Formats: sequence, structure tokens, C-alpha cells
Amino acid sequence: MMISGVLIATAVVAGVGILIGIILGVADMKLHVDVDEKEQAILEALPGNNCGGCGFPGCSGCAAAIAKGEAPVSQCPVGGPPVAAKISEIMGVDAGDAKRLVAYVHCGGDCEQATQRYEYYGADDCRVINQVPGAGPKTCTFGCLGGGSCVSVCQFDAIHIVNGIAVVDKEACKACGQCVNICPRHLIDLIPYDATESVRCKSQDMGQAVNKYCKVGCIACHICEKNCPSGAITVENNVATIDQDKCTHCGLCAQKCPKKAIQVVG
Repeated sequence: MMISGVLIATAVVAGVGILIGIILGVADMKLHVDVDEKEQAILEALPGNNCGGCGFPGCSGCAAAIAKGEAPVSQCPVGGPPVAAKISEIMGVDAGDAKRLVAYVHCGGDCEQATQRYEYYGADDCRVINQVPGAGPKTCTFGCLGGGSCVSVCQFDAIHIVNGIAVVDKEACKACGQCVNICPRHLIDLIPYDATESVRCKSQDMGQAVNKYCKVGCIACHICEKNCPSGAITVENNVATIDQDKCTHCGLCAQKCPKKAIQVVG
């Protein structure tokens, strides 16, 4: 009786094991998802920061979009041209003229150049500072608040608060765009890595007002616009802007600007 009991138990266990194996096998066939080899290869080529700078939910989302042809091979701003070149080989397409971009803060109004109405004591968050009386302690309501919100979201230690304003280390910047998105005054944008001139001001106040609160603020005098041989500079809403696609890097705008509001980018 004991031997037969053992045999029966063994048979039951074996039968259950076989049944479970069959169920798992059927489930695997039914639920199997084919892996796109191109998508996997693209994912391995991406840097893996999952920063969201590409506009997709992480590197896996970016890889899927590129593999489906819904995004260009240069979609990853962190990887830049080198990663775009690798992905173009995987996709069998031309990477095109992928340019490296870097973040730039359009404000030169540091503690020495710009005036303040009062001392601020509170949270180091530009979004909070922008909501306090007078939209912050600085007289200029368009300039950098210096709270460091951009610093807090940068994964690459590429932006720091120096003398009251945010400054980008262009060599460390990966152009993920997180600082661009978080700045409440929209002072940061992405410019070509090889750009040689940029306007470090976003004030839309009249020149007379700018002269009172910032030594390096744009006064909309149009001198840069008149002297630009390539028509790359326009003055709108009392502030100059440079079309980097048209700029020939002659440097005349920086030389002629009476307020030195146009910076030679190093």
C-alpha cells in the first residue's frame, strides 16, 4: 500500500507538472511579442539617460519611434551626431547634417551688471521666486532669477549659478532641453555648438528703462541690425535676436553693440 501510494503521488505531481508545462507553452505562443531587432539595436546605441529630451518617454520610446520611421535618426539630442551616425547605419539611411546643440541663457544681468530692489530670502526655485512681489528681487522682470531650477534638472552638471545668473558649460551640455523647459521666463534655448555670437538679453522694456537697471541689457538701438551683412539680426519687441542659420560669424554685431548685450560665445 505504501509503495502504491508513493507511485500515485509521484504520478500526480508529474501530471500536474506536465499540465503546467503545456499551459505555459500555449501561453507563450499566444502572448509572444516579436522583438524588433532594429529597435533593440537602436536602443543599445542610445546613451540610456532616459532624460526625455527627445520628446519621448525614455530611450525605449525614442528607439521605437526611430525604428518605425516616426522620428529621425538624429532624434536623441544627448547622443548628438555620433549616436545619429550609429543609428543611421542601423536604419540604412543618411544621418544628414546633424548639428550639435547646446543650451544658452539669454541674460547677462549678474549681480554686478543688474540692479535689485530688495534682498530675497526664500526657496531656491525660480518658479517660486517669479511669483513673489514684483516678480522677484531684480528690477528687470525679464532676466534670470538665479534660483537654480535649471541646475536642479540638469543630469550632466552642465549649468551652474554664477554671480546670480545661470551659466552653461557648453562642453558638458548634452542639449537634453530640461533647463529650457523649466525656466519660468523662457530665457534658455538651444543654439548651435559652433555659434560665435548670441544676444544675452530678453528684456522687452524700452531702452530708457533698460539703461536704468542693467549695464548689459539690449536697448533696441538697431545698430547690430544695421551692421549685419547677412541680415541675421532683427530687433522685435525691443530686443535683438540672431538667426543662427543666417549668421556668418563675422562678429560685427558684438563689436558694434554699445551695451555689449551681444556676447562672443566661447
